Amino acid sequence: MKKTSLIFKGCLLLLFVTMFIVCGFYGTPTALADEYSKIPTSISTEYLDTGVSEYPDNCEGIGYLPEYTKENLTDAEKRGRCTWYLWTGGNSKYYRDLAKRTRGGVDLLKLIDSRMHDERLQRYGAINDPGCEKATAPDEYGLLLDKCKDPLSTGVIGLRKFPNPNFDSAKWNPVEYAKNSQVEPPYVIGQSCAICHVALDPLNPPKDKEHPKWENLVAALGNQYIKENKLFASSVGENSFVKQVLDSQRPGTSDTSRIATDHINNPNAINSIFNLGDRPKYPEVMNDGSTKDVNHILKDGADSTGVPIASLRVYVNIGMCGDYWTSLHEPLLGRTPQKPFDIEKARKECEGWRQTEARMADAEAFLKTIQPMHLKDAPGGEEFLTKDEEVLKRGKLVFASTCASCHSSKKPPAAIAADAEQAQKWYEESVLSSNFLDHNFLSDDQRYPVTLIGTNAARSLGTNAAKGHIWDQFSSKTYKELPSPGTLTLYNPFDEKKPIEFKIPDGGLGYYRTPSLVSIWATAPLLHNNTLGLYNEDPSVKGRVEAYTDAMEKLLWPEKREGIISRTDRDTKLELPPGDPNPRFRLPVPKGTPVNLLASINIREAITSLNLGNLFQDLKPGGGIKGKLARVLLRANKSPDFVEDEGHYFGSNLPDEDKKALIEFVKTF
Repeated sequence: MKKTSLIFKGCLLLLFVTMFIVCGFYGTPTALADEYSKIPTSISTEYLDTGVSEYPDNCEGIGYLPEYTKENLTDAEKRGRCTWYLWTGGNSKYYRDLAKRTRGGVDLLKLIDSRMHDERLQRYGAINDPGCEKATAPDEYGLLLDKCKDPLSTGVIGLRKFPNPNFDSAKWNPVEYAKNSQVEPPYVIGQSCAICHVALDPLNPPKDKEHPKWENLVAALGNQYIKENKLFASSVGENSFVKQVLDSQRPGTSDTSRIATDHINNPNAINSIFNLGDRPKYPEVMNDGSTKDVNHILKDGADSTGVPIASLRVYVNIGMCGDYWTSLHEPLLGRTPQKPFDIEKARKECEGWRQTEARMADAEAFLKTIQPMHLKDAPGGEEFLTKDEEVLKRGKLVFASTCASCHSSKKPPAAIAADAEQAQKWYEESVLSSNFLDHNFLSDDQRYPVTLIGTNAARSLGTNAAKGHIWDQFSSKTYKELPSPGTLTLYNPFDEKKPIEFKIPDGGLGYYRTPSLVSIWATAPLLHNNTLGLYNEDPSVKGRVEAYTDAMEKLLWPEKREGIISRTDRDTKLELPPGDPNPRFRLPVPKGTPVNLLASINIREAITSLNLGNLFQDLKPGGGIKGKLARVLLRANKSPDFVEDEGHYFGSNLPDEDKKALIEFVKTF
């Protein structure tokens, strides 16, 4: 009886999985709190990007980029390009702190080991710096790092290397560092925007994807191959439930609410950036009561106070002003309420913010130069395009009647917009015109309720931009006052006959903005979580078209979809705390358990809203994950939407020939 009781109590502890998922990496809660209390709230300027004297200074002291003669950039655009590729805003300090707090579990210095030079794309989805070559011998500190023309390059695009101001050569031992990340290394590593956004060029793919040349890279397509989860999984055991959570993340996605957690496992695709000058703006009420025309940025349109501030938020989210930022939330654990990041405080006290803010106008100017990439311009691309003009015309008319009202930034005049018949005629004429694709963002950039779109709700339910949360000042008052879209009826993986009814809270949650379709032929898989379509890790023109075609067929023929639910693929153990060589508990998580049943719970809210004492008395030993315990976990779940490749069924009722024609037309975008 005592043994059964202990097992049962262990099952109940699964309710607290979110609290412990990374606790072992981050030390005990008490130790973590003590550590944060000693951190100053202003960044040290010694961690900011410093000058380069050994190499041509064409990026104003932050590194080197070769000139691209085809771009004909202005001086401001060139400065913006340097910022995009090279500027970290001083976040190397944050990543050094992260390495220590995770006991080496997340250590960017170990990630750039030159022995992985020839397989970085395959291992991590990381792209090699064309100006670097594999090390043939250790450096002066005994580390095997790529030999690079740019002394601040690590060998990986988007990871930058700086001297560690806390390094003591007398105490340095590379063998000891490999075992103990508390040892201060000679270098600290920072991240720039390029780590996620720079990609292999669809119009000039590399002959060897592990060793591209500069002309094989583009600035902002979005790296479809990056495997962010591998950065966090290096020290996690194969039979750990934590590894199952990390393995559920798709390549080409980033969980932008992993650190400042919203308690939802919701990695989302890295956006492509095209035609920014043609992106629609909408009047929204700002937090000070003024009205401003703004873009809707992020999947849910939450960044809604202007492009410069949205860009600065991204820098903060990857570690800029890290000391101040992490004083406002408990990274990864999130057991205490978040506090809003104060923009004015950062502007006054964080040197990284001020220097980065001064760069944003040039960065925006550079990004506005990025134009669509058409399949016809890719090597051999014409062979994948139909020559049948009737098929193309049919595809255009289908797009005009089925897609253009959302997926075009060109809109009918206000005088006829409300008349469905006149508006439809206008769309047909617009799509059939020879200049339809010119200066077209291919999205209205409006927010739509997830109850209408029907795609997996997880990303739309993120709370970080809601009132009182970490990004409160980065979202508009209009966003924060959006009403609830209603109630979702969701598939129940434990009882198909009893769907889950989930009422979406108000305050901005439950919306997705329309994604742009520019150059979509090159960016599959589709949907906001990259779950729809073939992932073949093939950057060739043929490989991209195959991935696009498979994704579009699954989009328009939903019966071809897999009905993806991330489940544990083996019996695993949830070690409490994870990563501890001597964990107190090893709780069984049976094979087939939906990963997000346990990975999307806010333990703080669950404790508040559930009467755990009475609940414990109600549960019966042996009920297991499929009994009442499952129902309790569903009640505590912040996004009980488990099917990942669902939704966006618009066009699925079209005749097959219309669908095929639509696929051919959209391929020309």
